[in-house]
Amino acid sequence: MHDLESPEFLKRVCGLNPVGFHTQLTPLPLPCYPSDWKGDIDQHVTSIREKTMFPLTSMSSVTQLSNGLQMPIFGLDRSRPTSQSSLVRACLFGTSHFGGYSHDAVVYALTQCAVRHIDTAKRYGCEQQLGKAITESMVPRGDLWITNKLCPDDYGYNEAKEACLRSCSMMGVEYFDLYLMHWPRAFQTSRSNREVRAETWRALEELFEEGICKAIGVSNFMVHHLEQLKEDCCVVPHVNQVEYHPYQQPNTVREYCQQEGIAFEGYCPLAKGQLLSDPTVLHIAEKYRRTPAQICIRWSLQNGVITIPKSTKKGRIQENCQVFDFQLDKADMDTVGKMHDGRHVTWDPTNIE
Repeated sequence: MHDLESPEFLKRVCGLNPVGFHTQLTPLPLPCYPSDWKGDIDQHVTSIREKTMFPLTSMSSVTQLSNGLQMPIFGLDRSRPTSQSSLVRACLFGTSHFGGYSHDAVVYALTQCAVRHIDTAKRYGCEQQLGKAITESMVPRGDLWITNKLCPDDYGYNEAKEACLRSCSMMGVEYFDLYLMHWPRAFQTSRSNREVRAETWRALEELFEEGICKAIGVSNFMVHHLEQLKEDCCVVPHVNQVEYHPYQQPNTVREYCQQEGIAFEGYCPLAKGQLLSDPTVLHIAEKYRRTPAQICIRWSLQNGVITIPKSTKKGRIQENCQVFDFQLDKADMDTVGKMHDGRHVTWDPTNIE
């Protein structure tokens, strides 16, 4: 029997520094472990998973990832800059794809609403602007959780490592708390998606080992994508970020992630505004004297989903943050849970091989 609480195990299997602070994470290389460790590792992962159920008490609430990092359960989204010259989008406090970028709103979220979870991507085209907003806010880097995403244009071993370092430079940071593969399809047509994903993931594993990425994960991956990655690589993703709202409840993916110790994160919790006029949501909002947006965000959080809504308006940002002083009862949780109709308000990765 291996000592599952030893510093060696915590470092080599979980990537966890026993000191316990993510800014001090210095993981050792992560080999593929021999089969005689499987039962011990599975049992330990189950133990870690049980610790990840987070209390919904405040903006500072966190959930524990499988490598021991404490990830804020709530973030803020920014979208595509409105300039015609801007190619793509930016986000903080979630992952929406259109709607404009507001520097003042980012600074407001950081300084007035205590938002500490920033989610962005190279494809959104705002890395430099977000870096400037973070600097202006004067919030210490160690108090922030910054997630960035690798664009499919940059998939491949060398390309991925170079792209990550460029993104760090653009944002003016030395590391990302979480770095995600943005999409399961590779834009390289000469090789299979699976082959390119595996090669790219090996680059992310090395970035994780080097401490440039404190945690690594994927976005928009379905169960078959995750299963292939588990077969092809060594480190199981720490996070899977997908579209999640009452109309789109990928519960099979969510249950798989829970089973494998992968934190489940949801973007577009308001279905790009479609839920704000839904009669069921409006009825529940009236009952609790809350806004429709607050009902949808609270429902997502109570389902154990890391939630990252979006807004560029200061008043809406403040509204979205005020979801920690009430709780939906079981009947209302079940009612919203029955609203699933399968619609997507963004990309659908289901049929990607």
